[in-house]
Amino acid sequence: MMLESLIAEFEQEVKSTRKLLQSVPEKDISFKPSPTSWSMGELAQHIATIYYWYVGTLTQDVYDMAADRLERGAPNDIKATLDLFEKNVEKARTALNSINDNNLSDQWTMKVGEKTVLGPMPRGIVARSFIFNHIYHHRGEMIVYLRATGNKVPGLYGPTYEDGLAG
Repeated sequence: MMLESLIAEFEQEVKSTRKLLQSVPEKDISFKPSPTSWSMGELAQHIATIYYWYVGTLTQDVYDMAADRLERGAPNDIKATLDLFEKNVEKARTALNSINDNNLSDQWTMKVGEKTVLGPMPRGIVARSFIFNHIYHHRGEMIVYLRATGNKVPGLYGPTYEDGLAG
């Protein structure tokens, strides 16, 4: 039952993430709100990359980020990032559909080489925090980037504030 809920949320939120990434304009791809921030293109690419992490999170008991190299393309190419997103969504969907509710209680650990950086903890908790909530966090950042550059923000959960002002 828990997995069924995660899959439904995944499918709903993929649509919102797609709308957000499709709203990233090439003209502002290099925008950085501060010297220590990612550029808009790097942030978009990171959001697309998180979908790839579903595979290691859901299908491996120990996920070594150092050993998992994903070819991502240039962060200043939004079309390449959108393609990466779509490919990673398919991989994530396959991973989600390859497990069952019992797998969500299995212990999971993330390492970078020999260093443990997360876990061990139940896979279901990792899916909620490291994957789902992580994506939502960065989508919120992207909304700030879009507004800071004067771009239209798509409504992810209904009309945006700006849409309400226009009506």
